[in-house]
Amino acid sequence: MKSLTLIGVITGVILALIFLAKTPETPEVAPPSKDLADGSTAHIRAITKAVDSQRIQANGKQGSDWLSYGLDYAETRFSPLKLIDASNVNRLGLTSSIEIGSVRGLEATPLVVDGIMYVTAPWSVVYALNIRTGTKLWTYDPKVPKAYGVNACCGVVNRGVALYQGSVFVGSLDGRLIALDAATGELRWQVNTIGEEGKPYTITGAPRVFDGTVLIGNGGAEYGVRGYVTAYDAATGEQKWRWYTVPGDPDQPYENDAMRQAASTWDPSGRYWEVGGGGTVWDSIVYDPELKLIYLGVGNGSPWSHKLRSPGGGDNLFLASIVALDWETGEYVWHYQETPADNWDYTSTQSIILSDLEIDGQLRKVLLHAPKNGFFFVVDRSNGQFISAQNFVDVNWATGYDAQGRPIEVAASRGSESFDSVPGPNGAHNWHPMSYNTDLGLAYIPAQNLPLNLTEDPDWEYQQNKLGDLASGTGWNIGFTVNKQPPSSEPFGRLIAWDPVAQKEVWHVDHATARNGGTLTTAGNLVFQGTGNGQFLAFDARTGETLWSINLGGGIIAAPITYQMDGKQYLSIAAGWGGASGQSSRATDYRNPGRVYTFALGADSEFPENIPYQSDPLLSGIDYDPALVPQGTLLYVSNCAICHGIPGKNTGGSIRNLGYINKAVIEQLDTLVLNGAFIPRGMPDFSGKLSAEELTMIKAFILNTANAFAPQSATE
Repeated sequence: MKSLTLIGVITGVILALIFLAKTPETPEVAPPSKDLADGSTAHIRAITKAVDSQRIQANGKQGSDWLSYGLDYAETRFSPLKLIDASNVNRLGLTSSIEIGSVRGLEATPLVVDGIMYVTAPWSVVYALNIRTGTKLWTYDPKVPKAYGVNACCGVVNRGVALYQGSVFVGSLDGRLIALDAATGELRWQVNTIGEEGKPYTITGAPRVFDGTVLIGNGGAEYGVRGYVTAYDAATGEQKWRWYTVPGDPDQPYENDAMRQAASTWDPSGRYWEVGGGGTVWDSIVYDPELKLIYLGVGNGSPWSHKLRSPGGGDNLFLASIVALDWETGEYVWHYQETPADNWDYTSTQSIILSDLEIDGQLRKVLLHAPKNGFFFVVDRSNGQFISAQNFVDVNWATGYDAQGRPIEVAASRGSESFDSVPGPNGAHNWHPMSYNTDLGLAYIPAQNLPLNLTEDPDWEYQQNKLGDLASGTGWNIGFTVNKQPPSSEPFGRLIAWDPVAQKEVWHVDHATARNGGTLTTAGNLVFQGTGNGQFLAFDARTGETLWSINLGGGIIAAPITYQMDGKQYLSIAAGWGGASGQSSRATDYRNPGRVYTFALGADSEFPENIPYQSDPLLSGIDYDPALVPQGTLLYVSNCAICHGIPGKNTGGSIRNLGYINKAVIEQLDTLVLNGAFIPRGMPDFSGKLSAEELTMIKAFILNTANAFAPQSATE
């Protein structure tokens, strides 16, 4: 019974939080393949040199290529192509699959210009692919030190590149912005974007580029950093400007008037600047060429707990906000805070989409946003005026928004007692891209519910490795305890078609898995999405009817793209399970390497073989001291659970479950972990952090928990 209680503790932790600048070695560039009729160095140089802001804007209207992260600067992910439509999509077949190796999760949206594709994989590796021939052209590995992976809260992933005037731009996990020759993969320049040396910043998001400027943000709020976004000259890498999202030390001069304004919304008694405050811009950055504004989606507070971060209250600007900046100077223009005084990890970093909508008889320039907090927002993008908000999933932290655009909160969500957080820190919508069909006026949201039960930790201290606090041993600072009490609401994954003018759901489709891929919509009245259980699907954009599906074996988390080549429309998706949700669990029996699949009407190429997930038998027959299990439980939660999950509950995701490892490994666990044997695989260095005695306790917990699952595993 005690074993099952311990399992319940860890189950609550794992179900709840599966989401969620060192000098590098000289990077290696694999040589280009031999020149091809299409795909030669000269060909690639010519087609990529022509990609500039004017070309990106024009392409958004015709859709022949996919030149920017969200297709166009409005980031609608709406393709005007319609050679593939609702009447013939069931004739789609495979043209090629190109393996890019990694099993740590593909989140990237590929870019394509005249059949040449640029896509990224974990550890910020960039691939150039020839879609016509189904071959790799070059590979660039920035050689991110594997020990740096401990600073990535949600996997060593990367969401893509930017392309501009013959250069490919990528952010590396260890904080560099890198420019490559698009034709050869050779390094043009790189710059360290980390403002505070030694701080655990990361980059997983795709850069954005326009009018000779490259923008990049960063991640790391769970670890204690201060968020900012930086603009660089695309040709030289010279910094143009930097804008911080939260104020710094009030004893030092503020960088600008916006930081002075923001500081008045923070309580200095919390000494927020020592932790950093959070507010990282780790995903959405959108450019409006008409208004000459940049829109930033700003992240959560550090720590999550508002009371610990700012004891005297305050909205804590500019956390959980959309902020508009002047594109040329980086000066603040306006903001709208979606979650004032964020207390739940409700980032506003999710997909921002620009559109012009008729609302109450007036044409408004708006932005559309479905952030983590579960509400769909329509905001005037010219001035930040709140227009409307409506929850697109069930929420329990607020009942709605008032006419001024402030949430009407439920008091219990900020109390000192334990509470169900719905949505949980995973959010009702995370980084998985939303799309917007401008013909139909519908947004397509990859929605989810991953609730959990939380209690504020009044004894939290910055950088304290507190036993039983999730991931505190690997640098997390959240200020909450995840409780063993299961949440009352059920997890789900769902595709929602949403009318932003009427602020209501038009249709939805429930998926078998909670975490699924991003969406693409087209003028052919289609919506495409991949799922966590390996299905790649096409839906009727008007009704939600499933029109086509194919099982790719492994889970899908990225968004698909479409483009035209030689008069034919193609559909591509980077498929590879992993990232935050995929580290410790999976929904298929396969562990396929990352692959880029491409489809076209009437194609019938052979699919690659699915690779069964390999694991050792469930651990058993190894002696341990049961008296060490309680302490081992707490140590495991603090140091191991976020990546490895519950020992024996399943055989693992992109990272092995420790209930299913080789007996020789568990018997030598202290020697292997303390000697850094697994650092080359991205495991943290625990030398000096854990002792041999503590690893014996962790081993006891692993074996005890695996034993509790033994009868169940025998019947699976």
